[in-house]
Amino acid sequence: MDNNEPKWYVIHTYSGYEGMVEDNLHNMIENNNLQDKIVDVKVPVVDEIVEKNGKRKVVQRKKFPSYVFIKMIYNNHIWFMVTNTRGVTGFVGPAGRPLPLTAEEVKRMGLEVIDIEDFDIKTGDNVRVISGALENFIGVVEGISAERQKVKVVVSMFGRQTPVELDF
Repeated sequence: MDNNEPKWYVIHTYSGYEGMVEDNLHNMIENNNLQDKIVDVKVPVVDEIVEKNGKRKVVQRKKFPSYVFIKMIYNNHIWFMVTNTRGVTGFVGPAGRPLPLTAEEVKRMGLEVIDIEDFDIKTGDNVRVISGALENFIGVVEGISAERQKVKVVVSMFGRQTPVELDF
């Protein structure tokens, strides 16, 4: 096992504390100068369209409530620093010891940016939405943002053209 290669791990948090834990981890990384050991911290969210009082609005929901993802080089010092961060209940793994995610799990959870060369959709292409509130809707690609992993698609909804932003 290559110990100098950062890997993704899962941290369990108190319910509703995901954003606070993410902020606390960023502060801890900054204060202890651990940018070379802890590379990334994420709380994956998904946009959902919610209808309330006849009005539609987009809200962000956490994909994995009570979990924060961290890309780091594991050692006992880092484990101690992360587990003693306010709001963290521990790592996901046997006996509270972190178990790194596999490459397949990282890809499936959308933690890593997809390389744009592997992406075979261009502006003007027709696409079908495969998951979420707009599943099975057909739309036309209006723009692609590789760094944000988003695609802007114009979908025909209720007889009107509606631009929506979707995840890769």
